[in-house]
Amino acid sequence: MPNVKELASTLAAAHESGRAVVLPTVWDVWSARTAVDAGFEGITTGSHPIADASGSSDGENMDFADHLAVVKRITGAVDVPVSADVESGYGLAPAELIERVLEAGAVGANIEDVVRSEGGRVRDRNEHADYIAAARQAADAAGVEFVINGRTDALKFGPEVFADPLAEAVERAKLMEQAGARAVYPVGLSSADDVTRLVEAVSVPVNLTVHPVNGHAAGDLAALTALGARRFTFGPQWQMWLAEVSAEKLSRWVAGS
Repeated sequence: MPNVKELASTLAAAHESGRAVVLPTVWDVWSARTAVDAGFEGITTGSHPIADASGSSDGENMDFADHLAVVKRITGAVDVPVSADVESGYGLAPAELIERVLEAGAVGANIEDVVRSEGGRVRDRNEHADYIAAARQAADAAGVEFVINGRTDALKFGPEVFADPLAEAVERAKLMEQAGARAVYPVGLSSADDVTRLVEAVSVPVNLTVHPVNGHAAGDLAALTALGARRFTFGPQWQMWLAEVSAEKLSRWVAGS
């Protein structure tokens, strides 16, 4: 059983260090061990790649117990901190969510503002901040320096939902930090200016989704770090890249090709 308090402290310290933290997004024991063997200090799980690897689909369509079973196998197979993607919380109260994630051995979590179990509605700013604050309180009560990565999809929804999506993402990021998030994850940042605006709005690390080979629209790791971004994850990009490369190489073995 992982020492969650020790691993959580290690992950929290990395977030507070001021340096870049790259946490590859994995989906099973094999990918987790591959990332750790490559030298990474921690890893994340992704709801999208776990669902794809399990024959399900993203958006809280897996049974949460099945999802956490995958997370538990991963945490039991590696000796680095693991942060779990729990989407919007699978309809659970924050205290129960944190309890179950800790039982699975994870010491951090992405918590997003799109409630998949309720038709994909978007929590308003304060509702999402309150959910994160309650999760923070539950983790603190357990004596764990749990790393909440507060996610907002405001930019993904665009002007059809928010008059100024970037401004909305900024305000949500500020509230999530105040609520106790140790990192914020505004999905959809696509330019250096966007990254800079978010970085300047908060004091905790801003998480960017990057491609393991192609980086990000705003640049490679060095460029993104120079902009002030300090947390990097792959989302489904690593798994998708492996699928593309594998399909290309394996097709040479298809009869008649």
